[in-house]
Amino acid sequence: MSASVPVRLTVNGTEHELQVEPRLLLVHLIRDRLGLTGTHVGCDTSNCGACTLHVDGEAVKSCTVLAVQADGATVKTIEGMANGDALHPLQEAFWNDHGLQCGYCTPGMIMAAADLLARNPDPSEDEIRHGLEGNLCRCTGYQNIVKAVKDAAGELRAAQAQPVTQEVV
Repeated sequence: MSASVPVRLTVNGTEHELQVEPRLLLVHLIRDRLGLTGTHVGCDTSNCGACTLHVDGEAVKSCTVLAVQADGATVKTIEGMANGDALHPLQEAFWNDHGLQCGYCTPGMIMAAADLLARNPDPSEDEIRHGLEGNLCRCTGYQNIVKAVKDAAGELRAAQAQPVTQEVV
């Protein structure tokens, strides 16, 4: 049996200090130790992307990262995308555009799409397809997923263009 090692990370804004086995994968820390089951385990080989989340602002497949490698990191999971009860524009677009069927790949798709939109706020259809090519969906033909990402990109750009008003006291 391996000795446990300390890991400190911030997940969706909450700091956690845990003792973990050195071989524990980040996906299992997130799901089994922290109870954030929106991050899915699909293949354990990094092929499907269902386990995609953000580590220090970058999309990663958490089945390829040891929990100890995330020590000191800031992690965002699908549960951290919404703002309270308000869904993130990507979540809304996947819902509205029927970009999901069984929903198993959806959290990973949304996390990969959020990474893409952070780097490219106005992607073409080809750029969206390229940005999502590490995520597999076995139910859809991807057309509605691409449409959802395109629509969310428009919503995010429109929200950024809105002037921020501050109340003068």
